[in-house]
Parts: sequence; C-alpha cells; structure tokens
Amino acid sequence: MAKTVACIQSISIFEQLRIHFLSFVFGVWVICKKLVKWVWVPKDSSIVTLRDTPPGILVDSSLGQHKHVKLKGVKLHYVESGPPDQPLILLLHGFPDFWLSWRFQIPVFSINFHVVALDLKGFGDSDKPAWRSSYKIDKILEELTQFIHSFGVTNCTIIGHDLGALLGWYLVYQNPSVVNKFVAVSCPHPNVYWKTFNSSYNYQWLNYVQLPYLPEIDALKEDMKIIDQYYKHLPTKDVHLDAYKYTFSRKEDWTGAINYYRNLPLFKVSENLGQIEVPVILMIGSKDQYVSLEGLVKSTEYCEYFRLHVVEDCGHYPQQENPEAFNSLLLKYFIEKSTDKKESITPSKRFINGIFGAVSNTVKYGNSMLENVQKKTNGVVNSIPFTMNLNGGVIFPLPRSLLTILMRTCIKSLSFDYKFFK
Repeated sequence: MAKTVACIQSISIFEQLRIHFLSFVFGVWVICKKLVKWVWVPKDSSIVTLRDTPPGILVDSSLGQHKHVKLKGVKLHYVESGPPDQPLILLLHGFPDFWLSWRFQIPVFSINFHVVALDLKGFGDSDKPAWRSSYKIDKILEELTQFIHSFGVTNCTIIGHDLGALLGWYLVYQNPSVVNKFVAVSCPHPNVYWKTFNSSYNYQWLNYVQLPYLPEIDALKEDMKIIDQYYKHLPTKDVHLDAYKYTFSRKEDWTGAINYYRNLPLFKVSENLGQIEVPVILMIGSKDQYVSLEGLVKSTEYCEYFRLHVVEDCGHYPQQENPEAFNSLLLKYFIEKSTDKKESITPSKRFINGIFGAVSNTVKYGNSMLENVQKKTNGVVNSIPFTMNLNGGVIFPLPRSLLTILMRTCIKSLSFDYKFFK
C-alpha cells in the first residue's frame, strides 16, 4: 500500500472541485437537451429493445475456453486460449467493451502464447459491484496483480486498449515486476490522458458521468445509441454489434463501467518518479478522433524504452478495424525480434532504422491530422514551409513544432530499439 500511495496520488483539492463543478454544469446542459428532445420526439428517445437471449458468439468456445476465477470476493470472467506453458499475454479491453474486443487477436496470438482476454470488473460476465468505492484504483490494481499470479506466473505481457491501457499504465508504476512488456493501444499516459482529449464530446461526457444514476439511464436510451456511436466501424446488423448491445442491455451493466470514469480522473502518477523501465509500445489508429498526437508524444517522455506505431486505415479500435496490420506489428516484436539471434545490427544501423521508423510512423499520422484540419478550415491551412524527405521518397510537410517533437521521439526510440531487443 505504501508503494501505491507513493506512485499514485490524488489530484489537488482545486482540481477535484473543478471536476465536480463542471459535472454540474454539463449535467444541467445535457438534461436540458434531453428534455427538449423528449418534448419534440418522445417516442424515439424511449426506444429500448429487449434482449433476453445471448447471441451465439458469446457462448461459442471456438475462440477459447470461458472460465471464472474468484479473488477476494470478486469473480472475474475471462476467455483463455493457447498452451499454458507458454508466456502469458493478458488482454485488457476498453470502454464500452469486454473480452470480445480481442476476437481477432486471440486465435493468432494463442499459436505461440498463453492468451487470456479478461472481462474487467464491472464489464461482461465479471462481477459488477454497484458501489463506487469498489473501483478505486488501488483495489483494481491489486485484483489485476492477483489475477496474473493465479496463472502460476510472476509476470506477463499486457496489451491494453483505451481504459484497459489506462489501467496498464498504472499497474506498470505500482507493480512493474508483474509486467515484462506493455502495449498501450489508443491511450496516452495517465497524466496526459485527461488533458489531451481530441474530442469536445468526450470532455463533456467525462464531466457528465460524475453525476449519479443519470448517465446509466441515459446510456440505455434510443436502443443504446452510445454503442452505435462507439462502434461505427461495425455494420448495422453485425452479430458483434448485437453482442455488445446484449452485454450492456441493463442499467447495472453500465454502473460498474462508468464508475471507472468517476474515480480515475481523481488520481495521477507522481511526477517525482523516474521513467518507466518496462518496455512500452504505443499504438494508435491513423484516423483516431479521440486521441491526439500530442498526447502520445508526451507519453514517450515517461518511458525509457518505447516504440510508437501508427496502424493505417483505422480509428480508435485498430485491433478490430485493421487486425492484420495490428497483429503483424506486435508479432514482429514478440516473436521475430526476440528469436532472431543471428542478425548482427551495428549501432549506426540501429540509429538509421530508429530514426526512419519513428519519424515515418509519426509523420503519417501528422499528415492525416493535417488533412482533417484543412477540411475543417476550408483550405485556410493549406501550406506549411517545412518539409522532410524520407528514404528519398515522398516529401512530408512538417511544422517546426512537430519537427522538434519528431526529433525527440527519434532519439528516444533508439535507446528502446537497442535495449529492448538486444
């Protein structure tokens, strides 16, 4: 407990009061909008489709065995696949999500690894305690540590998306001995996460959900329209979309999930700590509207060894929208880099590879952001004076501030490349 207090601290009283004040303001604003909508179209806002039968994909064991484990009074559900004697990979989903988020990774990773896709407490078929205190960060991290140890191992590789990655960041600080590699998907460092939302809607929602009861009821309205908003990449009648709506079809299915966002903004990682020594891979979709480039680059300042990868042609869910590229990038480092003992790479070659790898990925994402800005400004932002030529190929436009960020990213990536895969 002493270590948790030293690593993870409460935010200041002023910041707490600010959150509560904004929650009241946005709460009143959202309530007024809902009332106006209800007056004009009362039937549309009250549509709720009953879902009593689980879709077949939720009871199918083709992806892995559905199991439960009870830890200090909380029962957790997970899907397990792969040889139990191989290194453990723990998959932590985001919000609003559950183990099904990793349906494209489980069969691929389980060929070489022992894969476990967990339903976080409050999600899916895991226990859903209603009390907000059940979702305090120290309690969640203690349960995750016990869960890892329940498989008879001392450490594992964690791949977390969104909320799952946020918890992974905290776990790396609180108990780094249980994490040998950490992959953060679509999620910056906790101290950066809350300050770099790329969406005003997310910012308003974060403050709105501090209110009790109302957000849960609101999430069920219009046949859970919130699910449709998050999973725009799924077809309207997709079986997976039905699975998501079935899983979140009751008020209590939302209470636990939302309680994470009622508690986590009140905590931060101590700025007095050194850089994370656990190797970190940061991954983001090239079209992600919810995570800013600034947030990801700032996150690298907290890591001693890191890699930054942009997954092409996908948004906030790269593991679902472009699973082939996502899986290929990770397997490249989990298997090929660690098993290839014959290749001899000189320091100069590492230097060149590190620069072009980090810069090219970041520039691609920067160009995507630039295109969006140009569209929103009707061409006002149409020229930037700085350029960079990579590998004698395409010339990428770069502002001076982004160029500075990229150079810092390159230098750090070299240390990671050498020490992580040495």
